[in-house]
Amino acid sequence: MNFKGLFYYLGLSCWPVCILSFINILYCSYFDHYLNLDSYLLTLFISLFCALFFYFISKNAEKNIKFYEQIFLIFIIYLFISLLISVPYYFSYYQISFVDSFFEAASGLTTTGFTVFTNVKFLDPTLLIWRSSSHWIGGLFFLIFLILIFSNFKNDYKLTNLVYNPDKANNIFKDTKKIILKVFFLYFFSTVVIFVLFNFSGIRLFNSLNLSMTISSTGAFLPTNELSDIIKFTSQKIILTLALMFSALNIYFFYSFFSNFSNIKKHHEDIIILGGIFLFSFILFFSIEKNTFLDIFLGVISSIGNSGISFFEPPKNFYLFFVFLTIIGGSIISNSAGIKFIRIYILFKSTIIELFKLATPNIITDRRILKTENKINNENLNSSFLIFICFFVSIFILSSVLAADGINFENSLKLSILTITNTVNSSLYGLEEVNFLNLLISSKLFIILFMVLGKIELISLFLIIKKVIFDKN
Repeated sequence: MNFKGLFYYLGLSCWPVCILSFINILYCSYFDHYLNLDSYLLTLFISLFCALFFYFISKNAEKNIKFYEQIFLIFIIYLFISLLISVPYYFSYYQISFVDSFFEAASGLTTTGFTVFTNVKFLDPTLLIWRSSSHWIGGLFFLIFLILIFSNFKNDYKLTNLVYNPDKANNIFKDTKKIILKVFFLYFFSTVVIFVLFNFSGIRLFNSLNLSMTISSTGAFLPTNELSDIIKFTSQKIILTLALMFSALNIYFFYSFFSNFSNIKKHHEDIIILGGIFLFSFILFFSIEKNTFLDIFLGVISSIGNSGISFFEPPKNFYLFFVFLTIIGGSIISNSAGIKFIRIYILFKSTIIELFKLATPNIITDRRILKTENKINNENLNSSFLIFICFFVSIFILSSVLAADGINFENSLKLSILTITNTVNSSLYGLEEVNFLNLLISSKLFIILFMVLGKIELISLFLIIKKVIFDKN
């Protein structure tokens, strides 16, 4: 394994933490928030030292790392950067244990939104910004991984080749800088637009900043205990809904809309997802009483986009329906997690085709995927089926661990699904009362592991293990 090459990219991933630490130091100094200043100085020193150290030991290394090494690198980045992000939590005034600090940091970096804090509104403002920033960094990392690494067509279990992506690359080294800059610009621009819209809608500047970083990454860290403390007017709800929709769809969708409208027709996945969002919302609107269509629409988008934030609590018999929506998981090239709509589509259409063949063996079937030139083949069918198997294996393992921690079967099952889909435990799913601070250390560590696996999928771990065993043989 090319460890020096891995160290080089690990060092690069430390720089966003350095920048955000420096920003927080400036914020502390300017607004006289000196309570946790030392922790940000320490984080800046550690992250800067790591970035420079990894650079000097790997500056002459071979930068061309293999696909399996790239997958291993993603694991290391999520865990190591979470350690760096956990420093301000651990050394803060609030006396958080190391495991809880790591849990909060990993939850932020994976854009899940689970928290050990029971009363967020009393947190230091700099720590609130730090929480939202961890979401934003995690969202940026994932988009870069998704487009540069998971677009490896030899092991394309993310199926990124089946949806519109103008920056397709065979490996991480082809037009790397160009792709990273484009992704960063789109991601940063969308965050700025959301921030400006929130600010102009009457939300105070501090809350607009935190909320824009959270929503653009499909996260759920809020600067207050309740979303209703920030979003109070219909116009603000509409902006929030549009922002969640933006983050749940292909990052290139709105870029195509404004730059070259003719490319919109290539975004079949996003168009169908939008149609499904409206369909589910109308069905729920006529099924759930005493709730506005906008609140239900927001809940559907929030679930499909794997954010989970909401204004209302549905009846108990609808909890599992909203959990099911988190499994769909939005567009392939987005910050959302879940199984993804495209895989569900492939398995459903393949099943229908096989049923037609049984009834009429000589029938000619349309195997195209979303009316594109791509057709369902054994490779993407097997990949989709394997992802389903891995998903349910993950649920079984994590729910068993949580059940051993005293959580009842229904809640452990729902919490496992939300963990793997990186969705917060909100009132939409009847889990808002879960106290992560009281969980056993073993449960917290398993949740951390599966939050990371939820982002990059369990099949990544299988590929690494397979490669290690194959190399030994």
